[in-house]
Amino acid sequence: MGTVGWRLIGTAAALAAGAIATKIVGTAWRAVSGKEAPTDPSAVDETSWREALLYGAVLGLAVGAARVVAERKAAEYYRKSTGHLPQGDSVND
Repeated sequence: MGTVGWRLIGTAAALAAGAIATKIVGTAWRAVSGKEAPTDPSAVDETSWREALLYGAVLGLAVGAARVVAERKAAEYYRKSTGHLPQGDSVND
């Protein structure tokens, strides 16, 4: 497994984590607020600035954290599979 393998694993893990985090935040938003998540920035008549910014902040934090967890887990898997971390990628920086 080389650099290409790492990039595939890392990218897939990050994308999946982002999608899962988005779904979880949307579901939690609906449960807490009783309304659908404000995912359309142009829906100015349906969503207040406060609500849109709060949702954006919560979603950004959740997606960022999920990506970090997923990429670290992918790096652990890569290291177990190959005996070393990928060379020249951000995992080593």
